[in-house]
Amino acid sequence: MTTLPPEASASRSASRRRALLACGVVGATLLALIALGHDGRRTAQLAVLASPMVLWLAWPLRSARIQRLRTALVWLWAMGFALDGAVRAYLLDTYQAAPDSAMVLGAAANTNARESSEYLWMHWRSAVIWCAALVVAGVLVGMFARRGAVAAADASRVRARPPVWATTLIALLLLVACAAYASKPWRRLHPAIFWTQWVGSLHTLQAAWADQQKQRDRLTAQARAIAPVITQAGPSTVVLVITDSINRDNMGLYGYGRPTTPRLQAHKAQTGEQMAVLKNAWSVDASTLPALRNMFHFGLPDAENPPHVLALARAAGYKVWWISNHDDLAIEQQHARLADVVDMVNRTPGRASASLDGEILDCVQEALADTSTDRKLIVVHLMGAHPHYSLRFPANANPFDDDVDAVENGLVKDGRSAWVRRFRQEYDAALLYHDFVVSELLQQTRSAGKPGEYRAWMYLSDHGQEVGHVSDRAGHSPSTASGYRIPAVVWRNQQPLPGTAAQQQQPFRADWTGWTLMDLLRIEWSGQKPERDVLGGAYRWQAPEIPVAVESFSR
Repeated sequence: MTTLPPEASASRSASRRRALLACGVVGATLLALIALGHDGRRTAQLAVLASPMVLWLAWPLRSARIQRLRTALVWLWAMGFALDGAVRAYLLDTYQAAPDSAMVLGAAANTNARESSEYLWMHWRSAVIWCAALVVAGVLVGMFARRGAVAAADASRVRARPPVWATTLIALLLLVACAAYASKPWRRLHPAIFWTQWVGSLHTLQAAWADQQKQRDRLTAQARAIAPVITQAGPSTVVLVITDSINRDNMGLYGYGRPTTPRLQAHKAQTGEQMAVLKNAWSVDASTLPALRNMFHFGLPDAENPPHVLALARAAGYKVWWISNHDDLAIEQQHARLADVVDMVNRTPGRASASLDGEILDCVQEALADTSTDRKLIVVHLMGAHPHYSLRFPANANPFDDDVDAVENGLVKDGRSAWVRRFRQEYDAALLYHDFVVSELLQQTRSAGKPGEYRAWMYLSDHGQEVGHVSDRAGHSPSTASGYRIPAVVWRNQQPLPGTAAQQQQPFRADWTGWTLMDLLRIEWSGQKPERDVLGGAYRWQAPEIPVAVESFSR
């Protein structure tokens, strides 16, 4: 039996140790990032899928060029898994959502390069942290991938066989990896396959949104077949104001410690029982697209083939306007284009556009002054306080950025960071400007029309916003109650609204908005459910299923 010289044996042992160290460091780095984005079972599955390239580092290579190629391929392979883990971890930490969830797919399909850059600007701190983690991972993988096993340069030397246990372990791991790749449920978790399919789903969703005319035609025909009827004679005007990302906990109208809604509070004092502030209003969705879908389809599932509120209003005899400060393809195709008149005021792509909501006031005034019809439904869609908060009010119009008040002291006491406190100041300034716009819309509605004309106005937000309320962050929040706490206000000039404290304390669900809107429009139809109309005497509250624990919907 031939034995290696002591020097060659020592060199071979050192090479083997370096190779095992390389496998260990690269594997541990990958496992750490994979574990951040996956649960225990899937962490194991991804680790198995990632193992072949890591094990390649234990295979001795003679050619320097092949060694460099291996280093590059192992680095690219490892960083693909690392990036997948980091993206999933970010989504899980921020939104408690998987990348293929409806929420994430909908948001991604409804965005563009400008929006993406604006989003990164808003969340650059998180981006820096995760990018730093990826850089560290990339450096570690690069350093140790170069240390893979190297074969002896002298071909005359006798190759020493690796230990039996090492050969057995590697063979077993490769066998498990082969089985994993043969299994479709395992294989589709591979980042290259998963994200390729994810992009395909994204394109499918975008294509579906871009081709909505058949769906609109179907909804229009369905509404005509239902044949809704207006029960009140004479002219009528109803204005529905839908805003974005407003948390009622930040409104003075709801008892907040900063004067963010002085004009709405003045309207309430002037109008008495004509105006109802629904104290305990909730959205059942923490993002815009599903929230609007539920509002206009009565909160009914697709399986029930629900009609669209705007189609029903038109079928009953209303002329419908959609006036929006959102430049949003999905909303335009799914809802706005069902209106007779569509006015998309904001022509700058990106929901973080600097277009102020006040830009829509002239358009609403023109709609109110229109003489072509006696029955009008005017839907106004505002940006509200959608991030970035600093773009939702005019420059130098933040009265909350200098004073240290009770709200600021409370945030400090709760351990909120300086940047979250700054976002709260900007958010409250956005609500103060928002109060001006919403109050002007109410004033326009109150002042418009002919003597004796019936007029009604309803205002609510699609979802809430977390700005240091229960956690040290700002933005959309499907994981806290702040993401679902919204304002809801109703005014009408005829027939007092529910005026008792007990009535206005009843919880209200935004997905039932359609039932209340049909009441305000004075429309009756075959699908009427009076127990879901918050303004009716038959109203019966049912708690919605939302993905967070709510101690009580009555506060």
